[in-house]
Parts: sequence; structure tokens; C-alpha cells
Amino acid sequence: MKTIPWAILLTSFFCATVASAQTTAAVAQPNRLQRVQAAKAVRVCIWPDYYGITYRNPKTQQLSGIDVDMAHALANDLGVKTEFVDSSFSKLADDVTQNRCDVAMFAIGITPQRQQRLRFTQPHLASDIYAITSKTNRRIKTWADIDQPGAVVAIVKGTLHEPIMKDRLKKARLVVLDTPNAREQEVQSGRADVFMTDYPFSQRFLFNADWARLVTPDTTYHITSYAYALAPGDDVWHARLDKFVADVKADGRLQAAAKRHQLEPILAH
Repeated sequence: MKTIPWAILLTSFFCATVASAQTTAAVAQPNRLQRVQAAKAVRVCIWPDYYGITYRNPKTQQLSGIDVDMAHALANDLGVKTEFVDSSFSKLADDVTQNRCDVAMFAIGITPQRQQRLRFTQPHLASDIYAITSKTNRRIKTWADIDQPGAVVAIVKGTLHEPIMKDRLKKARLVVLDTPNAREQEVQSGRADVFMTDYPFSQRFLFNADWARLVTPDTTYHITSYAYALAPGDDVWHARLDKFVADVKADGRLQAAAKRHQLEPILAH
């Protein structure tokens, strides 16, 4: 019978012990729900320029919008406080997956590209695509005038409109810009004919911009469901957030918030 050297036995024992300890540590690792409750705060990523959704008033610095209300409702249900973290659609995936926030709550469109990096709750809103042009623009009168030779369409990098319009536009020229302000300035100045947006942003924007005009699709163009986004994995945290969305739909809190912010037409069912 061959004798196994004691050094090999000791090494094997040590490796097994380390592996066991690592397994135990992995099992004991708290899920995000436990960490949120331990910290007594839920960190919520928002885009503070999203009218009607998560908008920070530049004069008062106060946040308002349906998902600001829902973030406070989530914190209340969890028995913790709300900590808002400024984000954007271009930074969304990195902010969520690199633990800068626990959940992103700013009506995030569910797209195949985002689903590759993020996990979503069930939808709470859904919107078609709309266009904003200037009242003085002579080229764009109807939706059919947008995708025509010579027309210039502006969008913001990282938004759901980027892949959709890249796929849909065949004749118009697409301009991808870094910020919403840049997109709006292009249209107001006449360098672009339209910028693409959704229902909530269009309504608030028209309320504040007397130079702008809404262009609506003749028929359904591209309906996108909006939800809350979190990092992949962690089934416990996902289940709790999904339950929250189901609860606010069932008990009327979501509908009441939508009514306050004039977003009832795009509630998801």
C-alpha cells in the first residue's frame, strides 16, 4: 500500500478547509434587501431631468414626478429612508451594476440591449414614441414628414430611442447627442428638425417651451414598457421589488401618482 506524504495530506486538508469557509461565507452573504434594511436606506438612481418622472426643479432643487413618489413609497414599505443618486440613461447600467444604487427608478424602457446587463421588475408604465419640432419648422407637419431626405432627427445617447431610430430611419439623418439640452437646442436653433421623446417628457416639455410643437404618430409606432432596473441575480431583492410594483398597482398608489403627474394615459396594466 502506497503511503501519501503528510505534506500532501496537510495541503489537501487546508484547501478543503478554505473551500468550506468560502462556501459558508457565500451562504452567509446578506442579500441586498438585508443590506438595505441594515443601512436603513434604499439608494435610488434617478435621472433628474425627466419631466413628470424624476425631475429636479432648477430653482427650488425639489424633486417631483411619479417615480419620486414611488421611491418614497418603496422606502416607506421597507421601513427605511430614501437616498436619491443622480444618474442618466448613458450611465444607468454602470451605476446599477457597480453598486452605486440599489435600484434605478426613472421609467426605464425595457430593451433587449438593457436586458443583457440589467434585470427588470414588471412594467408600471408604457409609452409610444413622440417627436418635438419647432412651431416655425416648415419641413415637419405630420409624422410622415420625419423620415424624409434632408430631415434631421436628434436623439440622446443611451436612451431607448437610439437603437429604435437607428433601425427605423431610412432617409432622414440621425444626430446622436450627449444631453437632452443639446438635443433641444438643436431643434430650437433649426439645426435639427425634430427630437424624439416619450409621452411624459413631451407633456412637461410642451408646458415649459412655448416655441415647441408636438408631432404624434398616425398609428402605433413603437410601444415600450417601462420598469425599475436592478443588478442581475439576487432573487430575493428582485422578488421584493416586483411585489412592490404589484402592490402599488393593486392598492391605487400608482394610479394616484399618475393622476397627480398627468400620466394616467401610459399606466401599464
